[in-house]
Amino acid sequence: MTTRSTRSQMLGFLGWLALVMATGGLGALASIDAASFYAELKQPAWAPPAGVFGPVWTVLYLLMGVAAWLVWREVHAPARRSALVCFVVQLAVNALWSWLFFAWHLGAWALADVLLLLALIVVTIALFARVRRLAAWLLVPYLAWVAFASVLNATLWLTNPGVL
Repeated sequence: MTTRSTRSQMLGFLGWLALVMATGGLGALASIDAASFYAELKQPAWAPPAGVFGPVWTVLYLLMGVAAWLVWREVHAPARRSALVCFVVQLAVNALWSWLFFAWHLGAWALADVLLLLALIVVTIALFARVRRLAAWLLVPYLAWVAFASVLNATLWLTNPGVL
């Protein structure tokens, strides 16, 4: 349990939300032309429309921020530090994907990145579960979406060899 003041709790909450939203913002910078680029790609029938990604990622980033905050609050948990370090590392890998895929059109590198991200999310969930189970569960939708995105990334890369 936490021993932080209410003010500290709120600042921590806002800080974690700001960090994950900044990650989303960094990815959005790389994705300025994402909708038009995505529309040019040969798509599988099961690919979502470009307009789905923004709302989904917004919800996922909110869940991620809350999850990190819940772990951060547990000041006496031995696994807290390693869990939060892993969380921040996976955020950096998350932000890199948009640059690899949308800005630089490097499909193979984007696939390698998203697979690394998938592994880091699994590790983060395991570490979060040691500190606060609810925090781990809040990352499960993120894991599911990134698993789906991994398959989509691979499919798009394989079906668009001249572009990605």
